[in-house]
Amino acid sequence: MGLEISRLLGFTGVNQNYQITPTVHKGYVSFGQNVDGDTFQSTTINRYTSERAIIDMIKANPEIIKTLKKESVPLEVNISGLKQVLNTHGTDTKNIAAGIINNLPFSLKEKVNEKSVVDAAYLHDIGKVLIPQEILYKEGKLSPKETNIMHLHSELGYQLLRTTDIDTATLNLIRYHHQNQLKNGYPAAGNDFNADLNQQIVSVADKYSALREERSYKDRMSKEQALTIIYRDVEDGKLHPFIFKALVDYANSAEAVQKTAKV
Repeated sequence: MGLEISRLLGFTGVNQNYQITPTVHKGYVSFGQNVDGDTFQSTTINRYTSERAIIDMIKANPEIIKTLKKESVPLEVNISGLKQVLNTHGTDTKNIAAGIINNLPFSLKEKVNEKSVVDAAYLHDIGKVLIPQEILYKEGKLSPKETNIMHLHSELGYQLLRTTDIDTATLNLIRYHHQNQLKNGYPAAGNDFNADLNQQIVSVADKYSALREERSYKDRMSKEQALTIIYRDVEDGKLHPFIFKALVDYANSAEAVQKTAKV
């Protein structure tokens, strides 16, 4: 069930002598600080995703414990689940975001902070490392309580990374990847929030990837089905039409490459 440290840490402090036990989920095995392979090179974006890094982030920011406590969520680090998310959905969202940027008109492309967008697209779900597995992998519809807990992942991702050297622009993209121009997403956004091109790219890349994936609670959608759903965001004023067109162009080119590879 992940790295359970709630009884050792409580909600007030950190016991430096906590014990880390193996975590196993769907073929992934992690032994935390006992295995050197769990720590990536410090020069890559993966330096934020090791078990040791996550524990250090929790210790550095008391807001993480407060956020979990408000919803009565036990502190549990599901590092194997995080690795699975990063290796599949995180990587796919990053590739989609990069593809959208590459297909934008030059006048829009020059306004995009490509590094922040690509980094945020990869790390946007890092907060799910603290979401209980029984909610994260539940088959079927979540209850209202479970939905509230699942929605914490955006804020938790922001709170985890805010004590690192990640820049503010990337942090805010991670925090608000489920927000939009109408401000009816989550977490709640203030008057200074702006769903600019960068935010829209991360958000739609995440959505397209999620729609195209088979998950425990839904079937995989076709390209056409996913794009039809996303087009409603254009109609509702949540998504810039040129970003949608860039997504369509990327999706078509990616599909063509896949077909060629199968020949």
